[in-house]
Amino acid sequence: MDSQGRGRGEPIDPADQWVLNPETGEYELRLGPAAGQPSVPGSRRSGPRPTPSGGNDTPGRSADATGRADVSGHSEAPGGSDLPGPRRRRGPQPEPQPAGRRRGKGPTKKKSTGKRVLLWTSGTLAVVVIAAATGGYLYLRHLNGNITTTDTAGATSDSFSKGEAFNILVIGTDRRQGKGDTGYGDANSVGHADTNILLHVAKDRSNATALSIPRDVITDIPDCPTKQPDGSVRTIPGTDQTRFNTSLGQLGRDPGCTIRTVEKLLNGVKVDHFMMADFNAVKTLTTAVGGVKVCLAHAVKDKKSHLDLPAGPSTVAGEQALAFVRTRYSWGNHGDLDRIKVQQQFLGSLFRQMKSDSTLTDPSKLLDLAEAATKALTVDKGIGSISTLKDVAMELKKVPPKNISFVTLPVLDNPADGRIHKTVVPNPALDQQIASAISGDVSFSEVKQKEKAAEAAKLKGPRSAAAEVRVDIYNAGAAAGSAQETLTWLQTQKGVPKSSQLGNSGTRQPRTTLEYAPGQADQARELADLMGLSASALTPGKSETNAQGLPAIVLRLGQDFKGAGVPVSGSSKAPAGVPKTTANEVKCAS
Repeated sequence: MDSQGRGRGEPIDPADQWVLNPETGEYELRLGPAAGQPSVPGSRRSGPRPTPSGGNDTPGRSADATGRADVSGHSEAPGGSDLPGPRRRRGPQPEPQPAGRRRGKGPTKKKSTGKRVLLWTSGTLAVVVIAAATGGYLYLRHLNGNITTTDTAGATSDSFSKGEAFNILVIGTDRRQGKGDTGYGDANSVGHADTNILLHVAKDRSNATALSIPRDVITDIPDCPTKQPDGSVRTIPGTDQTRFNTSLGQLGRDPGCTIRTVEKLLNGVKVDHFMMADFNAVKTLTTAVGGVKVCLAHAVKDKKSHLDLPAGPSTVAGEQALAFVRTRYSWGNHGDLDRIKVQQQFLGSLFRQMKSDSTLTDPSKLLDLAEAATKALTVDKGIGSISTLKDVAMELKKVPPKNISFVTLPVLDNPADGRIHKTVVPNPALDQQIASAISGDVSFSEVKQKEKAAEAAKLKGPRSAAAEVRVDIYNAGAAAGSAQETLTWLQTQKGVPKSSQLGNSGTRQPRTTLEYAPGQADQARELADLMGLSASALTPGKSETNAQGLPAIVLRLGQDFKGAGVPVSGSSKAPAGVPKTTANEVKCAS
């Protein structure tokens, strides 16, 4: 709905109208209709209210100063409602018109199993405001039925946490599945992982990193459990030193196998969710969004990809959009690494368009986009509903384009190839630094000086005596037994008797955090000093009541925790020497 339709003088993004009702604890869509216009029906979004960032204790597990043993394993928080509930009506209301009666012919339905990272952002952002465009519970139910989900046999999270950093692996397959796709990819492909981007969104939503993983990088693919149609689980044997792209499709591997391969390649970086799209998705999504602006440093007429564009700016959609992201032999050294750069420029342009042009206030375009996105994408069950995809899009929308960094995993030519280089190998000097930065929620974009100063200030100020520190300890991704080990170490070696360990938090997090209420900053500083925690680990928030009925700070041991007494300082800077671009940069493909 545009600003004129609501009687206002300037455009208002409907996505900004979702607000928390303090009386019900639910998010509702608040739009001020113009005189004589009915309110949008079905605009309330039912479901659980946002949960605090802290983890949940395992039921029946509590501890005092004597401590209790860790509980092995980590359970995920239960998911919310799949569909928003219909709004209650106080009197007779006219039956809502089906959205399809007011639209032109939409995109033809194509059942995709997936490709292309490049366009998922537009589809999920459309979901943010689709309720405003249609106002219909039934239409949202229709969109929900479009979504294809895959059970990853435990590789992904069961729910989406809006209060935490998250990682989504976006996979583009080379599977041919739509009309006109026969000119692209391998005719006999089972759907390999052709394009792969790990999208990390920071906990504070100030930045995001899109890490491209080359399809031809040589790596180890681990054993992979896969869910079968009859509900059983079949483990597909791993393969050592093979192309990354065979982590999908080959031997029946599913996206969960690609996720496990990424986690092994990046030294344990946790992938929370995935989105997958195929060739046809590129065409339908770019058409639905009205085309994507691109720029070429020189004219291209590529016989292999069929890209035919002049030098300078152009807008591509459909077949030409697919040709643009598939072109290899017209860029740089004709390899996949140069194509990755062009794809990153394409994605940056798409994100700028979704943030700045009329897409978000054009109901017709939103309807086409929501239809195309929900039909084109395959996702894991943890985000396999319209309401959850809306939540993902709302969180991503908070990130400024200038702070979205595109990075490619550093690689070296594979010496085993001989004179003609066909594959690449990881660059050990830089790859693990990048993995650590992602695990540590470190931004690759410029951080404001004011924010840096505020971060450093957390460790400055008075500290309490160690004997006065009250802390509850949870395992939130560290090795089994870490909470008990830390409790013993604090009590016997560091003089912190008012400490308790409460087993597993119920969630996993990449970094160790220490949450405290405003009046407990002195205790937090002392414990951070004892444990070697960096300022970024300190999280102002809430305390919790311990077994003695007193407020305690909350220590959650994340995946970066290496053992009691081992400093968990982490790096607050991205590794140097890694080329990057940001989503606000306009570049011409060359």
